[in-house]
Amino acid sequence: MEQPIEQFRAFNRAHTRFAAVLSPRYMDSDMGVAEARLLYEIAGRQPVLATALQEVLGLDAGYVSRAIKRFEDRGWIARERGEQDGRQRPIVLLPAGRAAFDALDDATRAHSGRQLESLGPGGGALLGHHLAAARALIEGGTGSWTIRTLRTGDMGAIASRQAIFYAEHYGWERPMELLLGDVTTGFLRDFQPGREQCWVAERGGEMLGSVMLADGGNGVAKLRLLYVEGHARGLGIGDALVRRCVAFAREAGYARLDLWTHTILASARRIYAAQGFELVDSAAHTLFGEPVMGETWSLDLSRDASPATP
Repeated sequence: MEQPIEQFRAFNRAHTRFAAVLSPRYMDSDMGVAEARLLYEIAGRQPVLATALQEVLGLDAGYVSRAIKRFEDRGWIARERGEQDGRQRPIVLLPAGRAAFDALDDATRAHSGRQLESLGPGGGALLGHHLAAARALIEGGTGSWTIRTLRTGDMGAIASRQAIFYAEHYGWERPMELLLGDVTTGFLRDFQPGREQCWVAERGGEMLGSVMLADGGNGVAKLRLLYVEGHARGLGIGDALVRRCVAFAREAGYARLDLWTHTILASARRIYAAQGFELVDSAAHTLFGEPVMGETWSLDLSRDASPATP
């Protein structure tokens, strides 16, 4: 945990300098960064209560009250009488406040543009991609992820992320990485449109999970490499990815859908069982070093769809 802490602190130091938020006068205005952020929230949320501003920004109630009073004295805002509680006075932005906000927003946007341009061709887009993923991770949100099909570059990312995960959590290092490389390379090389597919769950441009369906021959499909990032578990992503596989296999006319997993991967096994897969074989192996129990699961697609399948 020590390394992520140091990385986080180092990023904060770099970001506060890069975004010019350390100056006592934010963007050459007469406000500090906290006051400027308050004005931003008022402009975007009005009418809004002071208590809501305190909550969303995590600021001291006394500071918020004083800042709002300064805005009021400048003629930027007005405080209306609450309909149900006279002590709750919604804040609304007046024309002078809108003009002050627009000027500050324009200055911030121009500064941001200059900073991103300084990163060189493609640098701004790359930073934006990673920041979107970081924001999604920080803010959470259980309903913001989506599932899409295969794109160029996905196979390399899938193999890389899973290799790191299995090495860190189970000690399955080079042998697992070789297996992942073989599976993903073979999938790309022999890809059969309409018979095979890969699905990726993502949020804010970050890959949260993936699964593949490959043609195993003789009317049998293979579910391969189901994976969900640790911080994205509990959102229903694994279940949704498996349901995509099952639905696709049925539509493509396969008679059976098979998969190979391990007893130690309890979360994945629960998903398979919930989707109607049955354990048909198990055997210990040493492909990844220490002995581990491998399992074969199968779903008979000739039967009616289970209640779990939409």
